[in-house]
Amino acid sequence: MNTKTNSTTTYGKVTTAEDIGRIIRTKRKETGARQDMAAGMAEVGTKFLSQLENGKETAELGKTLRVLRKLGLNVYIYPRSADPIKG
Repeated sequence: MNTKTNSTTTYGKVTTAEDIGRIIRTKRKETGARQDMAAGMAEVGTKFLSQLENGKETAELGKTLRVLRKLGLNVYIYPRSADPIKG
């Protein structure tokens, strides 16, 4: 699987709020969860999840991390010099 992120890949390097939203939406749909189900599971509102999936740049970080965790996604941060994706 290609780990670089662009408009056609699913997971990988995140550089924008839209990347995070796209990844969350894709993972939610892969699990078969509707927005209201996923929001309830992550203890966030449906409106928040919708805005997050649409790339809202001011989405609260703590809630965003909670959604990612509940969907089974991990976040790793590397210095650019140690970027495992090199791109």
